[in-house]
Amino acid sequence: MNSRTLGIAAWIGLIVLHLAWSLWLAPPNGSSWPGLALALIPLMLAALALRQSVQRALLWVGVMSLFYFSHGVALVWSEPRARLPAALEVGLCLLLVGALGWQARHYKRKPR
Repeated sequence: MNSRTLGIAAWIGLIVLHLAWSLWLAPPNGSSWPGLALALIPLMLAALALRQSVQRALLWVGVMSLFYFSHGVALVWSEPRARLPAALEVGLCLLLVGALGWQARHYKRKPR
């Protein structure tokens, strides 16, 4: 599995995780739709960059995943009921950023 495929799998994993988190694993008290929308809209907006290139879309998701990483770390320490999904979120973010870093390692710029 190459790093691009791993990055896309982690991106899809974040989307599926947030769907499962809000609807099944640890739904919030009250309506889950606002929280689900706040979690999914940024991940889905990065799909708009797929028209230009997969690398650009993964770059946007990688930058946004730093916010998801912070969210996951905060919930691992503060919310006992959401520890498992939050730890999965942290792991997927680390996998995504690691895959992007591995992919960038092999990137060569065109000479001017």
